[in-house]
Order: sequence, then structure tokens, then C-alpha cells
Amino acid sequence: MSRLHSIMDFPDFFPAAPTITLRDPLAAFLGAPREGSISYTFADAVKLAGHSCPTVAGAFLMVRRGLIHLYGGELPERGGIEVYLRDARDQGTTGVIAAVATLLTGAAPETGFGGIGAGRRFARRGLLQFDAPIDSMLALRRRDTGRGAMLDLDISGIPSDAAMRSLFPRAVAGHANADEQTRFATLWQDRVKRMLLEHADDPGLIHVREWLTPA
Repeated sequence: MSRLHSIMDFPDFFPAAPTITLRDPLAAFLGAPREGSISYTFADAVKLAGHSCPTVAGAFLMVRRGLIHLYGGELPERGGIEVYLRDARDQGTTGVIAAVATLLTGAAPETGFGGIGAGRRFARRGLLQFDAPIDSMLALRRRDTGRGAMLDLDISGIPSDAAMRSLFPRAVAGHANADEQTRFATLWQDRVKRMLLEHADDPGLIHVREWLTPA
């Protein structure tokens, strides 16, 4: 275990979660990493969001599944993907999902990197859009081919432990004692663990379908 991992004290299952690897032409152009290949772990998404929950895990797995659908065995291109979210940026957990999608794909809203030079090479600004006219939670589109994938998340098939029915309201209200809080956190992460380790490729968890869009 690395010293940093030990300091952060992430749950033991984190290293076993899927990893997402992409090639980033901007990274290669600027020399870090030199070959332009970047791998992201679930821990990276957790560090970005500041917490581990089914939404963060679901966003990570949706993007992963969408990239597999669009690229197959080919290494996906970070910065070469557009991201669309059905809901408004301030609705529910949309902002969290968008943040994870930006981390993994490079696609960003108006605050993103504007590009290099007059031709705005490697620009990522405007590649992520909210309030998109789609009938799925999330959609990814390859900029080179125009091929798209529509994705939805359904965690109903991975229920929480029965003990959460009494622990959850006590923890949320701040009434849980130390033992109850520890038990709550353990069971909360157990659901995330099952999503990542047992259901990462489960079509019942991540629904994906082709999205035909103009190139």
C-alpha cells in the first residue's frame, strides 16, 4: 500500500475497482505524461468529489461503459468526447456526475480549457452540456466519428443492507452514536463496493444504447 493511500485510509476495496485508461493528446503535447496515456482510478473520482457514494461510483461506471461501447478495444481519446447531461447543472446529483465525467473525458462546460494558439488546439471548453435534449441521464459522443452512447444508471437492483433502514435516518439527523455511525459508514461503502466489484459490467446497473447523432 502506498504511503498516500495509507494516509487517506480509503476502504480496502478501492484498489480492486476498475481503472479507466485514455490517451490525451494535450498531455502528450505538453509532455506530462510524456506518452499521453492517463489512467484514472475510482480513488481519483472520490478525491475529486470529496466522498464515495453510489452516485460517484455510478458516474464512474457510466463513463467507463460508454467508452467501452464507443471505442471497443481502442484506447479512448480524452478531449475527443462530448458529454451531455439531461438535467440542469443544479438539479439533484447532476453536478457530481458532470464533475466525474469531466475528470475522465476532459469535456468541460464554459469554464474549461480554451485551447492553444489561434486554432484553439486541444480545446475542451463547451464539450460538456447541461439541459441536453436527450432521454437518458448521460450521453457521450465521439467527436471524430459522431458515434454516440446513451447511458442510464439503475441502482435499485443493488439494495442497501436492511440495517440501513434504521441507521440512515439516525446518521443523517446526527443522532447516531459512535458505533452506529461506524456501522452506517461501513454499510454505505459496502453498497459502493458491490457496484464496483460485482456489477461493473452488469447491464442491469448501467443501461447503454446507441445514440445516432450527426458527425
